[in-house]
Amino acid sequence: MSGTVAEEMRALLEEAFAPTKLEIINDSHHHAGHSGDDGSGESHFTVVIEAAAFASMSRLARQRAVIAALGDIVGQRVHAVAIKASAPAL
Repeated sequence: MSGTVAEEMRALLEEAFAPTKLEIINDSHHHAGHSGDDGSGESHFTVVIEAAAFASMSRLARQRAVIAALGDIVGQRVHAVAIKASAPAL
């Protein structure tokens, strides 16, 4: 897939969860010069996602599901991803 890592993350998460809310925040500038900064400007992200699929999942299960949906991005192409996953309020 071409484009930025953030665009790729968005496409993967939209396909996996059909979220009602999705924010992909690039936090890399806060980590410039720190461990994990590869100089790409795409090393650290925060994902804020809300999806009905998370309704019956624990917080840990939600995070694991998001990481699984992102495939090789987390840990191989991106140093760190903070995940804030929730289900829509009823």
